[in-house]
Amino acid sequence: MLKARGNQFYLNDEPFQILSGGLHYFRVVPEYWRDRLQKLKALGLNTVETYIPWNFHEPKKGQFHFEGMADVERFIAEAQALGLYVILRPSPYICAEWEMGGLPSWLLKEDDMALRCSHPAFLKHVEVYFDELLPRLKPYLVQNGGPVIAFQIENEYGAYGNDQNYLAFHKEQYEKHGIETFYFTSDGPDFIKQGSMDNVVTTLNFGSRPEEAFAALEEMKPNSPKMVAEFWIGWFDHWSGEHHTRDEKEAAEVFQKLMDMGASVNFYMFHGGTNFGFYNGANHYEKYAPTITSYDYDSLLTEWGDVTKKYLAMADVLKSETNVSKVETESYGEVTLTESASLFDVLREVGHKFQHITPLSMEKLDQNFGYTLYRTTINDTGTFELDTTPIRDRAFIYVNGKHEGTVSVNDDRKSVSLHFPNETNTLEILVENLGRVNYGKHLSDQKGIVSNLWLNNQYWFNWEMVSIEGDVLPNTFSAGERYPKYLKGTFQADACCDTFVDLEGFTKGNVYINGFNLGRYWQTMGPQQRLYVPGPLLHEGKNEVVVLELEGNKSNKVTLTNEPKLA
Repeated sequence: MLKARGNQFYLNDEPFQILSGGLHYFRVVPEYWRDRLQKLKALGLNTVETYIPWNFHEPKKGQFHFEGMADVERFIAEAQALGLYVILRPSPYICAEWEMGGLPSWLLKEDDMALRCSHPAFLKHVEVYFDELLPRLKPYLVQNGGPVIAFQIENEYGAYGNDQNYLAFHKEQYEKHGIETFYFTSDGPDFIKQGSMDNVVTTLNFGSRPEEAFAALEEMKPNSPKMVAEFWIGWFDHWSGEHHTRDEKEAAEVFQKLMDMGASVNFYMFHGGTNFGFYNGANHYEKYAPTITSYDYDSLLTEWGDVTKKYLAMADVLKSETNVSKVETESYGEVTLTESASLFDVLREVGHKFQHITPLSMEKLDQNFGYTLYRTTINDTGTFELDTTPIRDRAFIYVNGKHEGTVSVNDDRKSVSLHFPNETNTLEILVENLGRVNYGKHLSDQKGIVSNLWLNNQYWFNWEMVSIEGDVLPNTFSAGERYPKYLKGTFQADACCDTFVDLEGFTKGNVYINGFNLGRYWQTMGPQQRLYVPGPLLHEGKNEVVVLELEGNKSNKVTLTNEPKLA
């Protein structure tokens, strides 16, 4: 077992330096896990680290999912087969720029709920989840013949709260399930006081100035092992921002300092991967900022798994002789989208209808992701101001089927003028959840319309709602003209190679390949202009592309090209 004696790690009673890379199995298709792990080992690393996102494994209360990309046991076994150790971070909250920091949104359906603390309702849900998860992981501990050497307790808790009983609860749960392994916490140097525990090793998360970081640790916990649980070598991107990069030489110089100190290191990220589907998170400080689909992170491997200059710079520090193959990508050319269907024409196929006296949030509708259509009758005539404050995150507003405006949670003005020409009018509001916040005080923010709407100095009651999770595509394509639209086309592939969908001429939406949701595009915002398509998602022969375009497209073609475009 891994142990800490003074300021030194020991594994099986031998001094051990953890040289690890972060690689999230839930951001990489399973067919590529071994390739990424082989490249990790070729760099000279001895360990792989991964979070375990609760919402990926229990998307609906009591419905557990451990197949395909969620097969964490297979991922651990793949690492072991290559002779790698594994660090697991199975806390309910993971941050990770992931939807709601890994917490399932159905938690917010309960009115009496407080996250990441000793609230009894929250702890009960965590306990039920751990009862399912932890027995799956126990056989993979080192002492049971597996590769797992360490478990994290919670995640960066010092940057959120101060409930020491909550941290103790995690340790008790691990022990209840026989997870007898090395425990640790991780926080930024400024937050270790509230996030640390007695008799549990404190690790640090930072990207630079290691001397200052470890000085803070030494002051609080003298003679502790030096470990960077997250050595930030890049950063994530959000829509409307720039693609983040970090100079490889500068990052390698910091890594060299860490090696000179004898510190243990986990590269965050070794390989970032992709926020497929609707799993991207968001940050909310002054403004709400959703994360893009790519989680390239300017890490040691690209989003599609190629070695970078930064990888080679770290190899120089480690004196590694790397010999890894380049990823094969393919241009399949233009794909004409020959069929279309208005979302409004296929609501019965893709959504679930509800009725309620007031609008309900997505969480109250037990809806995780996607879009919610709200509809009511306005039996009045005139031009009125609609208070848009309760709308999260972005919405298209229609009067009698005509698009009258688009509003966003980030709009400076929190109202919109709407004209109702008839004695009886239909008001429709299609709301998009752009990704739940993964860090900070907005973690529990709900989506959709979170309270009743104030229009013409009164509330309007009796609402119809349609929840559209975005996981079901229509079978009926009737060429409706009203946006949003589904557009469908097919192409042939002789071989199944990685490729990238270029969406020039489109505005905003999602792309599906053979029914798999690749994620969001937002051409007018950037920085990402093309979506990554892993080769294993393709079939030899005929393949189907469906684009859900929300706002309007100037082209009826997408292009499958062999190069990405992140900036």
